[in-house]
Amino acid sequence: MFLECCQQTGTRERILRPQYTTPEESMLPEIFKAPFKGRSLLNWIDYTPQEILQILDLAAQVKAESRRGEVHQRFRGKTIALIFEKRSTRTRCSFETAFGEEGGHPVFLSSQDIQLGAKESIEDTARVLGRMFSAIEFRGFSQRHVELLAQHSGVPVINGLTDEYHPTQVLADVLTLKERFGKLAGLTVAFCGDGRNNVARSLMLIFSKLGINFTILSPEELFPDPEIQAICEPFAEKSGAKITISKDISLVKDADCVYTDVWTSMGEEALKESRTALLTPYQVNQSLMQATGKENSIFLHCLPAVKGEEVTEEVFEGPNSLVWEQAENRKHTIKAIMLSLI
Repeated sequence: MFLECCQQTGTRERILRPQYTTPEESMLPEIFKAPFKGRSLLNWIDYTPQEILQILDLAAQVKAESRRGEVHQRFRGKTIALIFEKRSTRTRCSFETAFGEEGGHPVFLSSQDIQLGAKESIEDTARVLGRMFSAIEFRGFSQRHVELLAQHSGVPVINGLTDEYHPTQVLADVLTLKERFGKLAGLTVAFCGDGRNNVARSLMLIFSKLGINFTILSPEELFPDPEIQAICEPFAEKSGAKITISKDISLVKDADCVYTDVWTSMGEEALKESRTALLTPYQVNQSLMQATGKENSIFLHCLPAVKGEEVTEEVFEGPNSLVWEQAENRKHTIKAIMLSLI
């Protein structure tokens, strides 16, 4: 049951807050049954299509709650350790705001704040944090590190990004696609750029599970590795998704969505010159968008973007760009992931 309140400003706004009848009730968290309580999210390999769609539905629900101005306290009494080896805007803000506004207490820990992998092993850090926190988020370089945290902490661990996978990003991408097209299976997404990076790999994985056709357009030197292709192949066969990897940019034709990422990832700054030479033919510009043959093809980018390199400002700021909706969806999908696991 909720009470309707108004802000003290001159503008009336509906804010829905839980109604408590006793002081004792106000100290209790909302009852919410996490469908996958205790599980970790290191990538999407171990999640079925049905489980992914269940989390996606929850993301749509919490986004609708936010739009209605509802205030919930489903993380009251819970804590999450946010470990960041890499800088972040969207990931950090999404985790902190999504957890905090639900009554939880997020604790930010940079590599300068803790002994992770330095004076203390990953395993020992995991055992300590697991006794103090309800969950752990890790954003860093090594996929092995996030796996060790999950193996030894005894609490849910969420991969906020590693060099191999970026699972929270691609769930936001899927929500953005679903909102625009009303469906997922049978859509076609073309990724133009570095086919080896964590976003391209993660898109291939989640799309292969959900029946979304995925084309990676990249120079051969930057094709995704055979291992991730082998992982995705049986998922794509089961869902009916078609996975295409090619250097032929003309294969962007019929794409419902064109996706790109920066040409030089964090930690690869020394490769900027050679990477630019390789990827300039794959820049997303107006000509490439028109080559899809579809007026309603959308543009997505995981951000931050270097306008003028992987994408022109005309496309980035154009009417087919949904980058800001996509960025906002990071928060709603991350909240849904945490609600599902913690």
